[in-house]
Amino acid sequence: MVDLLNDGNDKGDIMSIRDRIGVDCGRKLSVEEAVQWARDNDIKYIDCQIDIAPNALASFDEGRCGPIREALAITGVQLGLHTLSAVNIAEISPFVSEAADDYLRSYIDAAKRLNSGYVEVHAGYHFTTDRELRMKAGLERLKRATAYAEEQGVLLLLENLNWEPDLAEVHYLPHTVEECHYYFDAIVSPAFKWSFTINHATLVPEGIAGFLEGMPTERLYLVRIADSNGEYELHMYPGTGVIDFADTFRQIEDTGFTGHYMSAYGSLDDMLQGRDYLVDHWHP
Repeated sequence: MVDLLNDGNDKGDIMSIRDRIGVDCGRKLSVEEAVQWARDNDIKYIDCQIDIAPNALASFDEGRCGPIREALAITGVQLGLHTLSAVNIAEISPFVSEAADDYLRSYIDAAKRLNSGYVEVHAGYHFTTDRELRMKAGLERLKRATAYAEEQGVLLLLENLNWEPDLAEVHYLPHTVEECHYYFDAIVSPAFKWSFTINHATLVPEGIAGFLEGMPTERLYLVRIADSNGEYELHMYPGTGVIDFADTFRQIEDTGFTGHYMSAYGSLDDMLQGRDYLVDHWHP
């Protein structure tokens, strides 16, 4: 099981940047297929979503997890689990609130059975007029989940999500540095760290540089990669948007980060090809 005291930054000086760039398989493949695909393509890190088929959450009992755990040990692939942002972790309604708690606990239980490196989580979303109420509910739920994850030896990673237009009714949490601090300042645990999605950062005034300056980068465990048009939510192929990847890599590595990166755009083939682009723009 993952060592909660490991900051995730102990492999950079012995791993090449190509090895450090993983692929978010989402639910494009079953977890079993994703592990084999990663091995076949020399990918060291993968994320998978395990909500629905072919990775239905309820199917990850010991009978299914045991062989996957063995395959991970044999291949050396590190598996991360990525919860669905559509599930509102800031839920306040009866019955549904309890289900949101159960959802996070079930992901944590699956991560423990799979010997997964981490579970990426979100803080939910609000409907403009209920922002404070939703943020408080999400914080309390993440506190409970973190306490349970710490007991189980599982690491949670909170992702900064994307800005939605001001006139939109629904807004994701957290999407600014200020909102991120609301959670990270209140949850101080070795089981609660940061997953930085750089393309989301381009949609707010602080930008990538502002997140790296304003956030506790000692808690940065994972960097999620896609390009952006800088205007609205997109996960674009690297080099087709506004992000200067050479400069971004320099800024990230200058924080002392030596963990891994996770490609999250297009198809699996796109992400394999995009890794070559990213390696070519690696000049920290």
